[in-house]
Amino acid sequence: MEVSPRYLGGDSFLGRRDPRVLIVVPAMTVIVAAQINDLRWMAVLAAVALVYYLSARIPFREVRSNWVFVAVFVLIFAGINGVIVGAQASGGPNASPVLFVIPLIDVPVSMGSLSYAANLLLRFVTIAATGFPLAFAIRPGDLSVAFARLGMPSKFAYGIDLTFKFLPSTAANLRETVAAQRLRGYERSSTKNPIRKLQEVRPLMIPVTINSFIDAEDTVDALDLRSFGTEKRTWLRQLRFGPTDYAVLVMAIALAFIVSVTSIAGWMPPLWIP
Repeated sequence: MEVSPRYLGGDSFLGRRDPRVLIVVPAMTVIVAAQINDLRWMAVLAAVALVYYLSARIPFREVRSNWVFVAVFVLIFAGINGVIVGAQASGGPNASPVLFVIPLIDVPVSMGSLSYAANLLLRFVTIAATGFPLAFAIRPGDLSVAFARLGMPSKFAYGIDLTFKFLPSTAANLRETVAAQRLRGYERSSTKNPIRKLQEVRPLMIPVTINSFIDAEDTVDALDLRSFGTEKRTWLRQLRFGPTDYAVLVMAIALAFIVSVTSIAGWMPPLWIP
């Protein structure tokens, strides 16, 4: 079963952009965010990324679960790991007064470590905000074409396209398997216990996994029958940059260039400690 990813861009500002713009901007965002240590500048970058995300007009109800996953990941990784690593990155208790010590692991928490954790949190949120339009505001048929137009090999471009379709296809297989087993008398309880939910999903793993392998094999056979990869591929879909596309690209690339030069020259502000 081939299921296309959800397209939620519609007639929004980013929905009308060339899909290559939505690929390049997140890449430049990663380069910029990875080199900023000052929390104040990271907050500015996060605000710009939020404006960029809102311009896609993606309905929140459609991506609520995705944002919940990002929030949990950010809080665990940036919150806990950021505070622990930040205690060393900020110079320990000598750099700023210790506010308290985490029990059991004896890690001192200071304003420096909290600033480092907040900077890390905003970094992940910024990357996620520019990455969501890449996943939801590019028309499904344009993704592989966009990567190919960026100079990627056809196999690599189409492989990325299939990767984006893997999760929706697996989710559709899971729903079909649940419906089929329900017709045979298998009912899942309405418990909210996450451990119990995982135990109830266990009988579904084997049929879902087998169906995923069958779908992958069918896709490979279909590509082989069409001699995919033997000759240089041509693409029916034509992509053209507009003036607005060029403007967005120039701003993103220029920002990445300026931040990289500033970082290499040693002019980048260090960790900001209130």
